[in-house]
Amino acid sequence: MTPIRLVVSDVDGTLVDKQKQVTPATADAVRRLEAAGVGFTIISARPRSGMMPIADLLAIDGPMGAFNGGIIFHRDGTVDEHHTVDEEVTRGVFALAEGLAVDTWVFADDKWYASTDQGVHVEHERLASNQAPIVTTDFAALIDHADKVTFVSDDAPLLADLHAKAAAQFGERATIVQSQTYYLDVTATAGNKGAGITALAAAADVPLGAVAALGDQFNDVAMLQLAGLSIAMGNAPDGVKHVATHVTAGNDADGVAQAIDTIILPRIGAPQ
Repeated sequence: MTPIRLVVSDVDGTLVDKQKQVTPATADAVRRLEAAGVGFTIISARPRSGMMPIADLLAIDGPMGAFNGGIIFHRDGTVDEHHTVDEEVTRGVFALAEGLAVDTWVFADDKWYASTDQGVHVEHERLASNQAPIVTTDFAALIDHADKVTFVSDDAPLLADLHAKAAAQFGERATIVQSQTYYLDVTATAGNKGAGITALAAAADVPLGAVAALGDQFNDVAMLQLAGLSIAMGNAPDGVKHVATHVTAGNDADGVAQAIDTIILPRIGAPQ
């Protein structure tokens, strides 16, 4: 087996618990990884603002991926890659969503614009993004440089139908995935975790076969399929678990720490 030299983790539903916190047990496990000479970084559907507190807590020195890899950036603010959604795609998905019972969020210029500031998902996103929304129903000025468009709904069939229609029309020109069951995300073609983990591995000069990836949702599948070692969270849907080589505990049971100690460190022969 190829020794693992880099670990790439999703954030929400994976690295953090339901309170959006990195637990002490998980932080300690990441430090054990680094003490063993294994790199650690994160990739997420979150904007950079929502990733920086975690990067600071864990002292991540290498590049990270925001917006599913649409932005590859460093903790000091350096940006290696920045891909935005094609303007015609943004207009097109807005047209598909017109009249539907969905809330709309647009991330651009390091800001979060939302059609409403009410609802439980807004409160969760405040924590995840580490910022408050700018409420607007006029997204025209953002159409040509959106980092991510998110449609929000607890109506699963409605969102699934919108997902299917958007993917059918624009799937070759954008990354269209559900980062959570209630979020439909539209990012640039390069804003997918397969391209993201490839860029992060290349930056670390590590072959993909020596990378371990951890995730919990269908937007993580692309990176789980590419990594030499793929670990799904216990809280992941079965469709995600079936893609992974291993399954760990859930994110509310320190699943990342468990994976580091029982799957990753033993593979490199390091003490736990």
